[in-house]
Amino acid sequence: MRLTWRNLLKVRETPTAGRPTAEQIERLFVGSAARHTRLEVARLAGVPSELAQRIWRALGFATPADDLPSFTDADVDALRRVAGLLGSQLVDEETVVRLARALGQTTSRLAQWQAEIMVTAMLPQGRAPDDEELAGVLSLSQALLPDFERLLVHVWRAQLAAAGVRLLANTDMDAAAVPGRPTLAVGFADLVSFTQVSRELDTQGLAELVEWFESLASDVVASRGARLVKTLGDEVLFTAPTAETAARVALELVDAVRDDGRDLRVGLSYGPVLPTMGDVFGTTVNLAARLTAMAHPCTVLVDPGVAEAVKGSAGLAVQRIRRRPVRGLGVIQPYVLRRA
Repeated sequence: MRLTWRNLLKVRETPTAGRPTAEQIERLFVGSAARHTRLEVARLAGVPSELAQRIWRALGFATPADDLPSFTDADVDALRRVAGLLGSQLVDEETVVRLARALGQTTSRLAQWQAEIMVTAMLPQGRAPDDEELAGVLSLSQALLPDFERLLVHVWRAQLAAAGVRLLANTDMDAAAVPGRPTLAVGFADLVSFTQVSRELDTQGLAELVEWFESLASDVVASRGARLVKTLGDEVLFTAPTAETAARVALELVDAVRDDGRDLRVGLSYGPVLPTMGDVFGTTVNLAARLTAMAHPCTVLVDPGVAEAVKGSAGLAVQRIRRRPVRGLGVIQPYVLRRA
């Protein structure tokens, strides 16, 4: 059953009436209206105003005018917690700002993504929604919010556990690795002819294509215990603890996309990476991207590190092809990865 505002009668007996206001939205999600200025919230929390401003910007919010009430009681409480952390000397100011930036960037994308899902699921397409339909979105959000909030905390904790296990595994696998530079397999997967296809689709069709590809890639990567680092519309970047895992992910991605009548090309490399802000950087990442660019449709190209690592792995085979010059990396030796 498609979500509509009328379905809300089964969830709530009294859905929100009339067109939602900005104040109603803020009260629903934040809990109270803004009542404190920037200087007041810093004073009440016991945090220097300069640090409060840095944290606010790191979270992704604009700096309001000094005399404009823009902060809630919840903001004061959150800033007091920061003051408590600093007072206990568990973390320093720079660490707090970095953690705030990570939290702000991640939750901003999450909130925007979830809002778009709800709007697409509930509101009519092709015309402007009326006030009653907009009120229905707010009412359903109010009904779902407690469960989603608990789910968010649970998933975040589970992801922290998974990240810790990955870091521990990387340390155990490569004790000689440079601290902060784990050795990982890096893969880029790129939809072929995406630019041409995107010109032939309307806005809704393009959105559905991007969501289909990201959903498919996320499922395949997760099923093998690899990590989806980021998505770029027609391209995804993933990492895996071993070259064999990355190789199997790459082949399964190619097969899954081909089953839907589209073509994918993948590049894999294996080596040290620099993890920063949830992303990965370094020569290993650049090499994977270059291999993807030179791969033919429905082909997986790998570097010598991956080729050597998967030799003897059941169901995998590599074939050396001619050496290629690559801008910024010199001449490289690619291999084609196939199923044995």
